[in-house]
Amino acid sequence: MTSPTGSLRDRVAIVTGAGSGIGRAAALAFARAGAHVLAVGRRAEALERTAASHPGIAVHAADITGDGAPQAVVEAAAERWGGVDVLVNNAGATVVMPLADTDPGRVAGLFALNVTAPILLAQAALPYLRARRGAIVNVSSTYGHRPLPGAAPYAATKGAVEQLTRSWALELAPDGVRVNAVAPGPTESEALAAAGLPAPVIEQIKRDEIARIPLGRRGTPEEVAAWIVHLADPAAAWITGQVITVDGGLELS
Repeated sequence: MTSPTGSLRDRVAIVTGAGSGIGRAAALAFARAGAHVLAVGRRAEALERTAASHPGIAVHAADITGDGAPQAVVEAAAERWGGVDVLVNNAGATVVMPLADTDPGRVAGLFALNVTAPILLAQAALPYLRARRGAIVNVSSTYGHRPLPGAAPYAATKGAVEQLTRSWALELAPDGVRVNAVAPGPTESEALAAAGLPAPVIEQIKRDEIARIPLGRRGTPEEVAAWIVHLADPAAAWITGQVITVDGGLELS
């Protein structure tokens, strides 16, 4: 997977949630396109496995919800390579939480990771993105714009990500900074296991999802990562404020 134009060579990209799944695939895709990549995540060992896949990937282990963490992440990239061209807000969590079982602490933590941390990362990166006319790519979900019974708080966080995308696109357009989002459908990753669901429940969810997806399968992280790279590429210079759904047709069903 490479940049369509080669114009990502020597660009600097920050990818959060890069220890697995879509984040790992995106980090590798940017590195293969010639970018310098800072892979960010909580788990140092997982990040090292990501970095082992390409010499263009460096790692920064951090909980991006921690005080001062977003600024530290951005400065780590800028100090290493002199600036930031691309911010990929991919880190996030999936939480199954019916309304009757609402837990205030879990709701607050979900919004802190899925919404507040991307806001603060974008704020920290903004001076560099303005200087280089860079790009932000947020990772939403099909469920950022369609209902998800039993997991409304998660869907609400992704709806917020999509509104951030559109609003920032208008706000930052005069600076030449583009903001877009990719909204993946069900994708093979560790997200369901990380949500604490038992294996039999995960398998049933996957079967149910496949039954609803017109193309008849779940997606791969690499398929989503390809669109993240496309939206970050300067070749997409006239695309901003868009949410690109990559879900095998699920939102049509």
